[in-house]
Order: sequence, then C-alpha cells, then structure tokens
Amino acid sequence: MMTLGTAHITSSAAPAAFFARWADMATWPEWNADTAWVRLDGPFTEGATGVLKPRGGPKVPFVVSALVHGEEFTDVSKLVGARLTFRHLVSATPEGSTRVDVTATLGGPLARLWNLALGKGIAGSLQTDLDRLRDVAEAAA
Repeated sequence: MMTLGTAHITSSAAPAAFFARWADMATWPEWNADTAWVRLDGPFTEGATGVLKPRGGPKVPFVVSALVHGEEFTDVSKLVGARLTFRHLVSATPEGSTRVDVTATLGGPLARLWNLALGKGIAGSLQTDLDRLRDVAEAAA
C-alpha cells in the first residue's frame, strides 16, 4: 500500500460538526473541489455503499469501511485493480480544540498505475479540501 498524502487541521468546531458534513455527502462538492457529486445508498453507517463522481472522471463505487462517530470515518473507492482509501481521524486536543487527520492511500495490483493518474492531484488537493471542510464546519457551529 502506498500513501498518496496526508493532511491535518485543528478547529474550534466539535468532532460532531465534521461527522455531520461527512454524513451529508450531497454537500461534499461545497468543500471538496475534485468532487462533482456523491450519492450514499442509505444511512451513513459502517458498510454503507455509494457512488462518487469526480470532476472530469468516471463514477466510482465506494464503501464506508469504518465509522466510529466522533473518532473515525474511512471510505474505500473501488478502482479497477486498486482500492483508494481515505481515512479520517478526529480527536480532541489538550487545548480543547478538535484535530482532524486525513490520509489517502492506494493498494492493489494496479496501484502504481492509478498513482500515475491520480496521485499528484489527490496529494495536491488534500490539505486545501480539509481546510475548506474546517471552514464549513466552523461556520455551521
């Protein structure tokens, strides 16, 4: 498995504010510049499936592979011969703020090929998208 990128932020918004944004997948394009739309097939729970449409790319099925409200949200997109994973970790800091860490990884037999196609774009937008998510979460709080 290869790491495409990592990003982190601290925020005055509570962990629940981030989980509210992640659960409301129809609003992802507001803070994720690479996403045209997202559809979740049912409630935001571990094992839930959906489809994501990147801007300029084909629809991609995904699964919510881990969900611990207030702590972790991991989604895995199923690419041909590879899996693109975004792991989001949320924790309280000693100062009373919220820290959010996001890691994007690629695994599978065609991961190196997908890295050539997607790697730089994901790595380049990960921090910007997380900064935008922080702004949205704080504005909603």
